[in-house]
Amino acid sequence: MTGMNRRAALIAAAGLAVMPGLASAQAGATDEVIDLWPGTPPGDTGATIVRRIDDQSKDAARPDRWVTGIDRPVLIVRRPARANGAAMLVVPGGGYGFLSYDNEGTSQANWLNARGITAFILLYRLPGEGWTRREDVPLQDAQRAMRIIRARAVHFGVDASRVGVLGFSAGGHLAGSLATRHGETVYHPVDAADRQNARPDVAGLVYPVVSLDAPFTHGGSRDNLLGANAPEAMCRARSVERRVDPATSPVFLVHASDDGLVPPANSISLFQAMEAARRPVALHIFEDGGHGFGVRLPRTMQAAAWPGLFATFAARHGLVPA
Repeated sequence: MTGMNRRAALIAAAGLAVMPGLASAQAGATDEVIDLWPGTPPGDTGATIVRRIDDQSKDAARPDRWVTGIDRPVLIVRRPARANGAAMLVVPGGGYGFLSYDNEGTSQANWLNARGITAFILLYRLPGEGWTRREDVPLQDAQRAMRIIRARAVHFGVDASRVGVLGFSAGGHLAGSLATRHGETVYHPVDAADRQNARPDVAGLVYPVVSLDAPFTHGGSRDNLLGANAPEAMCRARSVERRVDPATSPVFLVHASDDGLVPPANSISLFQAMEAARRPVALHIFEDGGHGFGVRLPRTMQAAAWPGLFATFAARHGLVPA
């Protein structure tokens, strides 16, 4: 996927082609698919939502699927061969207009599994696809996902006290929102799982959208989440750096200085807010990498080092063995 392709998609987030075998295309033979909601998700309006997938890759061995039409939000569970008890909720980006399923989903699950971490890829609803209270729809799914992981920890073979979140681009905004707003009521409880804590034990934010009211805001993500011309108060309330408090999770931030789509000022603003609140935080800004690099950079590029740095941060905060 080229930077220009991703830039165009983040701006337009439209025009994706329907492909056959949608369910099998997203979940592997050994994956477990978990519905987030026992019935209709909150905010349903009866709108017709059709699942669509567009593969950006020209190499069948390295798919790069973008997903829209999420009427049924799910967790795709990817288990390691030798689990160490840690779990990671993986949140793909896509400007809140699509989900970058492979680059920021399955590719992340692969390296997490290699380190013994059970990965839960979140296919969350997109706010512009016909839901009421669109501004809360992704966070509803993220909170619910964390609660399901903890409620079914024994089934998944994970430790409920070692559950992190890892988000990318707009998915980084969602992961940051979960780290800061985990206790905010954005939906009515539907079953016993909703008694669980939604706070991630560690939050990794990779080239994240952070602020929705600053000059460096990624306008496409803001408008896809809140709608065009959202009130200033709504933008401020959903700017991650403004929601940091003493209960905010430890945060690990990664950006490239040459990111021309989501400027590193986003990560810097959250780092400063975490520092001011005396919350645990690490920030890594690399010279090169651009936007949307996932874990596919060659080792000659500095930003390729981020997964190892995140693993060290997670170990420092008790998520994984040192």
